[in-house]
Amino acid sequence: MYREEFGRILATLIHFVGDWDLAEDAVQEAFAAAVEQWPREGWPREPRAWIVSTARHKAIDRIRRDASFGRKQQEILRHLIGQAIPDSDEADGNPVPDERLRLIFTCCHPVLAPEAQVALSLRTLCGLTTEEIARAFLVPSSTIAQRIVRAKRKIRSAKIPYEVPPDEALDERLEAVMAVIYLVFNEGYAVSCGDNLVRGDLCAEAIRLGRILSELLPHNAEVMGLLALMLLHDARRSARLDSGGDLVLLEDQDRRVWNQEQIHEGLALVEAALRSAAVGPYTIQAAIAGAHAKAASPAETDWQEIAALYAYLMRLRPSPVIELNHAVAVAMADGAENGLRLIDSLHARGELGDYHLLWAARADLLRRLKRWDEAATSYRQALSLAKTEPERRFLARRLAEVESSV
Repeated sequence: MYREEFGRILATLIHFVGDWDLAEDAVQEAFAAAVEQWPREGWPREPRAWIVSTARHKAIDRIRRDASFGRKQQEILRHLIGQAIPDSDEADGNPVPDERLRLIFTCCHPVLAPEAQVALSLRTLCGLTTEEIARAFLVPSSTIAQRIVRAKRKIRSAKIPYEVPPDEALDERLEAVMAVIYLVFNEGYAVSCGDNLVRGDLCAEAIRLGRILSELLPHNAEVMGLLALMLLHDARRSARLDSGGDLVLLEDQDRRVWNQEQIHEGLALVEAALRSAAVGPYTIQAAIAGAHAKAASPAETDWQEIAALYAYLMRLRPSPVIELNHAVAVAMADGAENGLRLIDSLHARGELGDYHLLWAARADLLRRLKRWDEAATSYRQALSLAKTEPERRFLARRLAEVESSV
């Protein structure tokens, strides 16, 4: 319940209390009280309403005993005591439907640094502890704690309003919110460094954030596309590593273990998003993931469609990484030579020279063309740049294979 309801309850308390730290402390104390009382007395009929009510009383008690509130104490108390607690039916129906939306837009305000947006979103909307966030991003707990404290301080000092932005600013701010959610997902799906390639818990939290956003903006096509993209990628997660923790390429994965429930949900979301008049980049990426998910075997993958989707995506959101993915799709659709020319053209412009996946993709195409010496050189370069152990082991095996073929 803590994991699923923390963000909603915190958003409601911030609305009641008007103080971020006080609201968070009160919610934590209410959950601590629940851990003590519910096993002894039984679960209340409306657990969320119980937590909200208890947290509100905890906040009032904190204000009464905290002299630092000074002369504002009575004013805040009058405001809090005068606030009505939602009855159980309203609490279950989320009486203030915009509260979590306000919270996520506040967490992802553009005045905050991107790393602070991520930490604050995971802390407040998903209820992750500072230690859990630190483990997820392989940084000290003190670093995450400082980011969160600085973010809250910035919200106070800059007087960032706790609100959904006006219509004219909504698209820009929504883009930042979706970027934060997808950044969290990517760090879980393809960990940037360390012994593990995948962090399933982080993927799950990103999908949780995506579901919250989709629930709050149910008719937004790009929000649908983002959720679909994460679901379709995550559906393949269990097949990406073998029993020894080694990387398994998409073409070699056992598709029988893909999560079909997530695939069906993701494909339905893609179809709904594609019916929108303005199709965005998350929807196109989800359509690409959907094309892979629909293929019963590697040979049945529609690479022509995937290459066309990447070409369209390049027009929507040009980037060297998307160009690289397009080049790989072209290689699969029209031959390795054609893809290799595109990769070499990308590299000749000075793009992605330090990106291990460019060298890995180039090496793979050279391997398919049986140009063993060149393939070995590119594999060595990719190996020198890769930062996760599963990727390094995979590249080392491929390097040994091509070296033995010279």
